[in-house]
Amino acid sequence: MSLSPLPQPNRRPLRAALLGAVALAALGAVALDNGAFAPSFALAASTQSSAGPASFADVVDRVKSAVVSVKVKVADADEADTDMQGMPHFPHGTPFDRFFRQFGMPDENDGEAPRHQRHLSMAQGSGFFISADGYIVTNNHVVDHATEVTVTTADGKTLAAKVIGADPKTDIALLKAKDAGTYPFVNFASQSPRVGDWVIAVGNPFGLGGTVTAGIVSARGRDIGSGPYDDFLQIDAPVNHGNSGGPTFNTDGEVVGVNTAIFSPSGGSVGIGFAIASDVVQNVVQQLKDTGAVARGWLGVEIQPVTADLADSLGVKKAAGALVARETANSPAASAGVKIGDVITAVNGDAVADPRDLARRIAALGPQKTAELAIWRNGAEQTLSVKLGAMPMDKEASAEAPAKAEESTPFARLGLSLERARGGEGVTIADVDPDGVAADHGLQAGDVILEAGGKPAARPADVADAFAAAKADGRKSVLLRVKSGDTVRFLALPVEAAS
Repeated sequence: MSLSPLPQPNRRPLRAALLGAVALAALGAVALDNGAFAPSFALAASTQSSAGPASFADVVDRVKSAVVSVKVKVADADEADTDMQGMPHFPHGTPFDRFFRQFGMPDENDGEAPRHQRHLSMAQGSGFFISADGYIVTNNHVVDHATEVTVTTADGKTLAAKVIGADPKTDIALLKAKDAGTYPFVNFASQSPRVGDWVIAVGNPFGLGGTVTAGIVSARGRDIGSGPYDDFLQIDAPVNHGNSGGPTFNTDGEVVGVNTAIFSPSGGSVGIGFAIASDVVQNVVQQLKDTGAVARGWLGVEIQPVTADLADSLGVKKAAGALVARETANSPAASAGVKIGDVITAVNGDAVADPRDLARRIAALGPQKTAELAIWRNGAEQTLSVKLGAMPMDKEASAEAPAKAEESTPFARLGLSLERARGGEGVTIADVDPDGVAADHGLQAGDVILEAGGKPAARPADVADAFAAAKADGRKSVLLRVKSGDTVRFLALPVEAAS
């Protein structure tokens, strides 16, 4: 599988290589450099189920005037860099940037000068008015690095606009028309759509008029790996490049999502699109409007999923929640008494499905808010009250190289050998059999076992003792707390494999 942006004009060998396999791509602003473009409009649904509405015409008539084309001058590559023209741009290091990089898209920061220092080109997407005084919602990747923004309304009027604020982590941006006036606008839905509900995607990708497509919600809460707060609606209403930032409506004409990405073999729609859920959008937009930035709640822990093996080792009833692998000193979590090995199962009475769910919930609450955490500790449930902090802008971390061995003890059946760490805590993993059980569970040479069976591990014998105790107690696995570089996590190794 490879990852690519949606197809753009004047693409050369890079395009063919990137579009050769199924791809997940942002709906990306459409390049209009040199005045050439090849629009590929989304096709309206040609058939409807007999159980569906007879027509969406009344809804479209009510909402289409609020949808605009967003045109920007952006920092782009120079003429010698034409293979990159039209590629959607995401700030270096942001979730979407890392998402594209992991599938081999060229790193635009590998040139002689940053992209924004080299060339200005035009790009275009969609957006929509959310208030009569001219506030407009679109995608962050549509306006990122914009030096000038204009919007074209459904009746062809062009307006200058300014960027009020943007949030790369959710790919949302808020604009405001500079001209005073009263503008047609749409409202966000008060309730999330259900899977199977009809939705209508509207865009104005080229300023030549709106596009309207219809489909259903295929899934909710989709995580496509673009960022820490992924919460996408998956829709099968066809949406194509240039529709980035356009709204998805329910049949009452209320906004349920903002179109941002598609899953596609060729860059065109195959009926798998992703829209940022409206409740996420509303939260971000309100903060951008109030302060120009987004402040998120911060707990101050590193967390990991609770697998079936970990659940068995911890005595948790089911494999759900978020396991605390490390806490930050002087963090809200540390102050409230959260400890390593706790499983956070609920926030304010709402069950936590997994670490990503916990991250979204804590972030959405915001700084200085109080959260009631339900945790599982030592076979019993407890409740802790935590006053959240503000999400730090940068995370500081340092890696410690393991010391040389003082002694070595093999665990042949697990496929690893251990040695005492000199001048540091824990037991260092000296070697791992790539075909062994330890490797299958994610252990690597250089990892450090900090705890085994809930007790500190200072010598390889401590780890061996933990396996012996687990076997004597009839447990299926031994819980290890392991440090890998800057990351600390829990994992469970099967007792049977070590016997």
